[in-house]
Amino acid sequence: MQFIRDILAAKRAAGKPVISFEFFPPKTPEGDRNLLEKTIPALKTLRPDFCSVTYGAGGSTRDKTLLIADRIQREHGLTALAHLTCVNHTREQVGELLARIRALGCKNILALRGDPPGGGEFAPTPGGFGFSSQLVRFIRETGDFSIGVAGFPEGHIACKAGKQQDWKHLAEKVKAGADYVITQLFFDNADYFEFRDALTKLGVTVPLVPGIVPIQSAPGIKKFTQMCGAKIPPALAARLDALEHDDAACTEFGIEYATQQCADLLRQGAPGIHLYSLNKAPSCLRVVRNLGLA
Repeated sequence: MQFIRDILAAKRAAGKPVISFEFFPPKTPEGDRNLLEKTIPALKTLRPDFCSVTYGAGGSTRDKTLLIADRIQREHGLTALAHLTCVNHTREQVGELLARIRALGCKNILALRGDPPGGGEFAPTPGGFGFSSQLVRFIRETGDFSIGVAGFPEGHIACKAGKQQDWKHLAEKVKAGADYVITQLFFDNADYFEFRDALTKLGVTVPLVPGIVPIQSAPGIKKFTQMCGAKIPPALAARLDALEHDDAACTEFGIEYATQQCADLLRQGAPGIHLYSLNKAPSCLRVVRNLGLA
């Protein structure tokens, strides 16, 4: 499997965007089957450049994350990106996890601070890492992974000093050894362009891949944005209010909105699109096809 830094470089040289999808570890055997036997095979027809697998709060899905990443590579022949967080891990435990990931043939890690289980304030694990930049540096010392980090076009919800300070923290993560950035979801492209311009001024030159979610449910996206701190622009909020009780219509609207958002981002120089699939294929399939990238 390839290093994602090499995939990004090759696509840039060819003048083509990177297309990737994100999945989360299901909670049930049926969910596992749907993801591995239906969703991923369907999205595989689009020939994505890589697929990422999230890491539950507090490391709650650690083994499942690695299992799915392994099966994505071994059974589907796709490059996997395994998420790894600081929460509830000592340096020694992270070292052991890196050895496990390496043994699976996975070359790519998204290094995150992570969320504590049950919410609340983040507290460093004794003997662990207080900042994701420290985790990045620790992984980089092993020398055999391509490392991605998360970026927040509207600023991280936990950064009380504001988005400008949060972006400085991101620049530190890149300086520590990150090869690229995948952003949190957002719905106003102006936020991404402001974020990109600010990071350029801070000397960041690695690819900043925008993360986009095709909306499938008005109540669902409202709940999710409240949790992650992303804003819903007024015009979008009004449309979602009108579709509150019609998930089918909301899904159609979400495909249209995501398509327009992605087309604008790519037109203005974004290196690719990272689609949050919510473990479902239809919306992502249609967005990529609408963009003419299938």
